[in-house]
Amino acid sequence: MPLQITDNLVVGDHEIEERFVRASGPGGQNVNKVSTAVQLRFDVGRSSLPEDVRERLRAIAGSRMTDEDVLMIDARTNRTQVQNREEARERLAEFIRRALVRPRRRHKTRPTKAAKQKRLDSKKRRADTKRGRRAGGDD
Repeated sequence: MPLQITDNLVVGDHEIEERFVRASGPGGQNVNKVSTAVQLRFDVGRSSLPEDVRERLRAIAGSRMTDEDVLMIDARTNRTQVQNREEARERLAEFIRRALVRPRRRHKTRPTKAAKQKRLDSKKRRADTKRGRRAGGDD
């Protein structure tokens, strides 16, 4: 089943690789014999995402990216394979949604003439205060 990211962006199943492994934690004896944890692998370099989105996704993923340009998501909080699989896929979708948002460009600004004057005045007042504290200046 393809992963719906937004109304007009879908990631196909062929781009997502899932492995099921044994999870630690609660589950009693069941945890020792059933592979419920999910390791989801998404090859960012070969994905159908636009290049700018891929770059932002790499930055957002951080240490979850491997040297082979693969995004690794590990889900093991739930006790069933289906729930862990859904959680991993939703986390991948959330990463991609965050990467789709273009950061705003910063516009250069300059301080106003009044702001510069105010800064210099406050520096002068501070210097005068400190000068007044010096020992042996006027006597």
